[in-house]
Amino acid sequence: MPALANKKPKHPGAPADRPALLLAWYDRHRRKLPWRPPAGERVDAYRVWLSEIMLQQTGVKTVGPYFQKFVARWPDVEALGRASLDDVLRMWAGLGYYSRARNLHACAVAVLRDHGAVFPDTEEGLRALPGIGPYTAAAIAAIAFGARTMPVDGNIERVVSRLFAVEEALPQAKPRIQQLATTLLAASRAGDAKSRAADAKSRAGDSAQALMDLGASICTPKKPACALCPLNEGCIAFARGAQESFPRKAPKKAGTLRLGAAFVVTRGDQLLVRTRPEQGLLGGMTEVPGSDWIAGQEVKAALKQAPVLKAVTRWHRKAGVVSHVFTHFPLELVVYTATVPARAAAPKGMRWVPIATLKDEALPNVMRKVIAHALARSAAWR
Repeated sequence: MPALANKKPKHPGAPADRPALLLAWYDRHRRKLPWRPPAGERVDAYRVWLSEIMLQQTGVKTVGPYFQKFVARWPDVEALGRASLDDVLRMWAGLGYYSRARNLHACAVAVLRDHGAVFPDTEEGLRALPGIGPYTAAAIAAIAFGARTMPVDGNIERVVSRLFAVEEALPQAKPRIQQLATTLLAASRAGDAKSRAADAKSRAGDSAQALMDLGASICTPKKPACALCPLNEGCIAFARGAQESFPRKAPKKAGTLRLGAAFVVTRGDQLLVRTRPEQGLLGGMTEVPGSDWIAGQEVKAALKQAPVLKAVTRWHRKAGVVSHVFTHFPLELVVYTATVPARAAAPKGMRWVPIATLKDEALPNVMRKVIAHALARSAAWR
């Protein structure tokens, strides 16, 4: 008995308690998201996969309406796998990072063709599919199939780096953060090996989603609400009062500004457009004709790349420029306009489309900006 009396009581927030504290918090405060079923209901792998692809480099608020449009049009992976790439790109238009849409379609086709419209239930099987990398495979495996693995997104990186005060800067710190995040997976109950294994898997997805929700709602980049955090007693960054200094990040290198020209040609109520090559930036998307996008390009050089139409003898330059920022570089486009007669033919590789139906075209945001700037009219079509 004296030996027991000398033992210090374990304080809440000690490493062994963290997974349980995290899940208890999640059970009370889990976010309601379009792709997340209510507690206790079956998780649909299709919805998990679709949401994870959409959420890559895009926020929850932006993704929500797109996700709902997709599942209304294509309620399962079989329906999506039978859709055309053009239809998928049109539905994706405005969400950005369009290689995701092409990979999404390719993955749906592969699941339908090679797996009978059923997603593989292992990380290895998922990673063999187009567009699914290590993080996405882990997320689907954990959330949809209960695999005991921890996917690490930006929210989880922030929570873990603060909790353990990871001094190494991102992206070099990723392996260390991954290792530490795994310690927050729910522990199994006491009992036989079979029941422990089942329980360990059953809430692995909840552990991951709990950390995601914690990062999104409490452990935010600025002014985290540490007083409300279920893990605050064991958080090293909180104890130091240095929460906002984590995660450590190496300075970002700014991309070089690229310049170009866009040519907006109207024929009555029609607009001249073309489809970009399948491979490369904005592959397969619709655009107005334009020059190459090159650093230091002069206006005269860009103007020489205008489409050749017999009826156009002079291009009218619009005041100002259209600015857009891609992941690796900022872009500025000078916009030129021209009007041609009703019978003017489209140059090879281009086509006329009614301005009223532009909303049905797979226009990336930069092209929407260009057209709105050129036409200077109601943006109801956008």
